[in-house]
Parts: sequence; structure tokens; C-alpha cells
Amino acid sequence: MVVVGAARSGIAAAELLLRRGARVLMTERRDDFEQASALRRAGIEVELGGHSPATFESADLVVTSPGVPPDEPGLVAARTRGVEVIGEVELASRWLRGRVIAVTGTKGKSTTTTLLGRMIAADGKRVLVGGNIGVPLSSQVEDSTPETIHAVEVSSFQLESTTTFRPWIALWLNLADDHLDRHPNVEEYAKAKARIFANQRAEDWAVVNLDDPIVMGHSKGIASTRVGFSPQGSTSNGFSVDGEWIVRRTATSSERMVPVSAVELTGRHMLGNVVAAVATASVAGIGTSAMVASLKGFRGLEHVMEPSGRIGDVTFVNDSKATNVEAARRSIESFPGRVVALVGGHFKGGDFRDLRDALASRGRAVVAMGEAAPLVREALADLLPVIDAASMREAVERGYEAARPDGVVLLAPACASFDWFRDYAERGRVFKEEVERLKTREQ
Repeated sequence: MVVVGAARSGIAAAELLLRRGARVLMTERRDDFEQASALRRAGIEVELGGHSPATFESADLVVTSPGVPPDEPGLVAARTRGVEVIGEVELASRWLRGRVIAVTGTKGKSTTTTLLGRMIAADGKRVLVGGNIGVPLSSQVEDSTPETIHAVEVSSFQLESTTTFRPWIALWLNLADDHLDRHPNVEEYAKAKARIFANQRAEDWAVVNLDDPIVMGHSKGIASTRVGFSPQGSTSNGFSVDGEWIVRRTATSSERMVPVSAVELTGRHMLGNVVAAVATASVAGIGTSAMVASLKGFRGLEHVMEPSGRIGDVTFVNDSKATNVEAARRSIESFPGRVVALVGGHFKGGDFRDLRDALASRGRAVVAMGEAAPLVREALADLLPVIDAASMREAVERGYEAARPDGVVLLAPACASFDWFRDYAERGRVFKEEVERLKTREQ
């Protein structure tokens, strides 16, 4: 068996295959993969420095990490020979014993998946949270029991390589331009997301965003039963917000589920994630008392609308996980005004002009960062001041100066991090470190 890509999920897949008695070869483009020695000692062959054609010629099965594009030449050659090529989530799902609740979408996956896990646990059920959120599904196979509910975040990269993956409940939160450096266009990106429904049956459930026409279009005619939620509160049949309550509406009734006052997350879009989680948890049979209990003290995830300090009356917020334009727009709209947005990085597609309406009424300035800085300036410089920064330190310092005396410095990059940082988490941590450094300097 060949595993392509030695990222976290690839390693988990290789270890799972080894435990199941397979002879495993892992191939990785990097030359300096630090875990190679440990994997070899465990019995996994490791090929570094590129993917040799001979590796794929002898494969019985090829398993890919999500970061490996499907048009990698070795994968194309393997498929041509009739070798099955699947992703890590597909591999793991074939051995799971518990039921799967899968969550996808352009924005809000991690928060919603985490919240679902909290709701299920608060109801006294056994739950494992994993997938794209950080814990590979392959590493949870040995702990899967018939009583386990798996709350699994799945990306388009993971879904496009599925063939039999079948969630009991599939939640599709939303769709906006993203990952267009990998998918050829938005339609192909949407088709990859829609694979979350591909193997469902009549006894399964699909929870869909009634306000998103792309989600609704791709979920039309699926085999599972659709349940709708409306972040905008515009439905008469589904889950939405009505005044101070999250409610479930039908043609003849409106049932109060969770008080809005129980939600401690910042931002209207975060309330939409809670509505989606309530809808999904309700389908899963979770009681409303458990839903309310799970929200207590839940202020979100690191790098997701994370309060990161104050200097005087200037507030700093880390939303490093806002890696696309739509996510950044929602972040900016979470504040009534006085926003200085830190935008830029490795561009993945979309249009920075989509930030104009949000910034026109709320923005003081934009700090343009990284490779995408010229695109940010081109899209926004006629609307408000655009300040260039050559490092995160400069971005924080110049953002602070622009936000004084009473603004919000918001890291909402709308881009991937790969030009300056390893991932969004490192970018967020450096942002917070620079805020602390600046705070010390200003004291």
C-alpha cells in the first residue's frame, strides 16, 4: 500500500494500514521529514525527495493526504493502471464502527464541528471529534465503537477523494469562492463539497443552508432527508433565529430551542453556526438542555474571532482562520465600526472588492500584507487608506497606529498563510506575540 504525503493525516493513514497488516510505503516530496526515522523503525518504508514512478507501479492501493492534488502524475498513472486511489478520510471511514456526522462548508466548519461535539457529549453520548479539524479520522478508528458518534470536519480536498464515505448526518454550512488555486473553478469546488451527500440513503439526513442557493442547488434530489436552517432567519420551515430564540419552525408551529442569550460567540456569522449546530444536533436526537449547557463558556476556537488583547482603547482580534474573502467579510461585519483590517497573504482566489461594502461603513484603514498586497491595494485604495506592511510586526504596529484611539485591529487575512507562515495557526500565534510585544513597549 502506498501513502502519498507525510502530513498529519498521511502519517495516521500509514499507521492505520500498518496496524491492519499491510505493507506500507510512504512517499513524500520533502527531503528533511523529521519523523522518517521513527516511521521506518515502526515498519513503514519511507521515500523522500519526490514520488518515484516505480512506487506507484507496484501499488495495490494508493492513499493520499488532502494536500496532494488529484492530478499528481503518479496518481494519474496509478488510476490508468486500475489502482484504487482514495483519501485518508475515505480509508478511515471503511473501518469506523460508529455513526458519522460530517460537516463541510467554506466558513465555520471547525467552530460548528467543535460545538456539535460539545452538544453530543453534554447529552451523555460517546463522541469523537476529528477530521480536518486537526485529529485525523484514521487515528480514531481503534476507538470507534457502535455507540460512538463521530463529529467529522471534512474539506473539499478530503471529499473529492471519497467513493463510499457515507455520513449518517451531512451538514453543508455555506459556499463561497475559495481554494481556486486547487480547484479549477467555483463549480468544481462546489461539486467536491457536494460529495458529502453522494452515498447517503433514505434513512440518512442532510442539513442544508436555506439561504445559500449553491448549497440548495447541489442538495436538490439527494437520497437523504433534507432539513434546513436559515442564518438570516428567513424561513418558515426549518431552524432559524426569531427574536431572542433559536427556533424550529414548521408550517403549523414554532418551537423554542435555545435562547440567543446562551451564545457567547462574537459575530452574527457565529450565531449562524450555532443555528446550524442546533439543527444538526436536533436531528441527532440531542436534547435542548444539552445544547444550552454546551454553549456555556464556549467562546470559540483559537484563531477564530479570538480576542487577543487591548492597548488603551484599541482592541486586537485574531481571526487568522479567515482564509478566504467571504470569511474576512463576515469578520469585518462583526464590528459596528472603527475597524483596521489586516488583509493579505498567499492568494487563493476570490475578489477583494467583495470587502468594500463591509469596510465602507466600518473601516478606518486596511493593512496589506504578503504576496497579495498589490491586489488588496488595487481593490480598496480608492475607498480608504491602505497601508503596506512587510512583516507581521509591521502589520500590528501600523494597524495599531491607524486604529488609535479607540479602534479594532482585526487580523482577517482572506488568504492562505503559506507566503510568510507554515499555516494559519502559526500566523495567528505570531500576531498575538506581536500584540504582546507592542503592549510591553507601550506600557
